[in-house]
Amino acid sequence: MNRVPNPLIASLVEDLAPVAPLKRRNGWLVALVAVGATVLGVGLYEGLWQAALAGNAAPIFFVTNGLLLLLGLAAAAAVLSLASPAVGNRQDAPKWATAMVAIIPLTAVLTTIAAGHAIADLFDSRSMYCLTSGMLASLLTFAAMTWWLRRGAPVSTGVANLWAGIAAGAIGSFAYGLSCPIDSVEHLGVWHIAPVALCGALGRMVLPRLTRW
Repeated sequence: MNRVPNPLIASLVEDLAPVAPLKRRNGWLVALVAVGATVLGVGLYEGLWQAALAGNAAPIFFVTNGLLLLLGLAAAAAVLSLASPAVGNRQDAPKWATAMVAIIPLTAVLTTIAAGHAIADLFDSRSMYCLTSGMLASLLTFAAMTWWLRRGAPVSTGVANLWAGIAAGAIGSFAYGLSCPIDSVEHLGVWHIAPVALCGALGRMVLPRLTRW
């Protein structure tokens, strides 16, 4: 059977080349290396809070940082999954993790009001330092998530970019939080959670330009 070559089809496929499929375990390796390197960097630059290492911090310190780590890992898992789209690719885990973390700033605001203080009293001597430090500590994870999304083919780019930003903010705030000596719910609930929201917004607004395919 003779086939007539189609020049249009030929022009479309002449530059195509096979690529290696994305492997989820490699994505996890990238994410975990980013977490470990960020914690190590914070430890070397800021030093870890010795009272927390000795178990003498307030319980909310461990609760907040534990939830931030879980949120960061759940959001990173969503990014790794969304980079390789599939039918029925639901991302419920990071949604529940976000809801759990959101309880902490809500508690901080309610306890401040219940104590008869103004919202302005949530500011303290380390407020802006912790906010900016948490965001700076998110840069490595932000870069890792961006790189993975660029390698993949995310269809729900808006959702993928949002979770990438949240993963970076949560992991960065967790890593920096290990060095912060303030363990009140008011401080942790506002200034250690704010980087997550800000990085999520940045991921949603900035990453589409970097992950477009």
